[in-house]
Amino acid sequence: MEAEAYLEAKKKRLEEALKEYLSISDNPVFEAMRYVVLNGGKRFRPLLFLSCGEHFGASAEFLLPYACAIELIHNYSLVHDDLPLMDNDDFRRGQPTCHRKFGEALALLAGDALLTLAFQVLAEASPPNNPVLKDLFIKELTAAAGPAGMIEGQWLDISFSPENKDLGFYQDIAAKKTAGLIMAAATGGALLAGAPAASLEAIKQYSFYLGLAFQLRDDLEDLGSSPNTTESLRPNLAVFLGKQTARENLFELQSAAIKALRTCGINNSVLEYFVRMLQPETGKRL
Repeated sequence: MEAEAYLEAKKKRLEEALKEYLSISDNPVFEAMRYVVLNGGKRFRPLLFLSCGEHFGASAEFLLPYACAIELIHNYSLVHDDLPLMDNDDFRRGQPTCHRKFGEALALLAGDALLTLAFQVLAEASPPNNPVLKDLFIKELTAAAGPAGMIEGQWLDISFSPENKDLGFYQDIAAKKTAGLIMAAATGGALLAGAPAASLEAIKQYSFYLGLAFQLRDDLEDLGSSPNTTESLRPNLAVFLGKQTARENLFELQSAAIKALRTCGINNSVLEYFVRMLQPETGKRL
């Protein structure tokens, strides 16, 4: 498939750039950082960023540092989320989590360092023709990753009680912990490329639905791999809604994402592929 080949080529270049940024030193902190970032991962967010930016005319090489910064921020959040005082996860991507491999203190420092390195990369990245767009992108990115965005989403996650029956609570977690950074990636690529206002709004809507669909698909996968008791699960919208309703909601989110693109006249097989890759085995076709 053309979209798959495009993304595979971009992912290869992205991996090369990430390795370069993480080769500054061989000290233990960088060793832990490399372990976290270079041990697999779909690169969903930076690839989405690159795809949106290139659609609106920006070059991949110009966009690449920004894409790496997004991935570094995402990985910092994973390291911290996995810590015992947070989600207490022992494995990620089929490997021991950072704190299991290196200890909690070094894992905490590695997470901090990934976040700091992300902003060093952003500071050094070449600005677009309109330098103000770089400032706007960083503003959107920090809002998505900050105390009213991804961090608040994690707080809601760890303060979860299985007795909570408020649908809005589950949706708020998904919007802040997952969808926010996905939206910042997609709209950021379009923004730095100088996309017109109507297209930016369409990408914003597309990526909002895409982000919610991403989290719901993840919840459905967790439901299939976890014990069948609500108490043993973290906040999981698929548990709250029930498997069938969750699948129907996922299909609706995917359809809304594609509609947001097409309504604005954005015809891009790669952007639609990001939506289709989340499709469960329901027999429905987007």
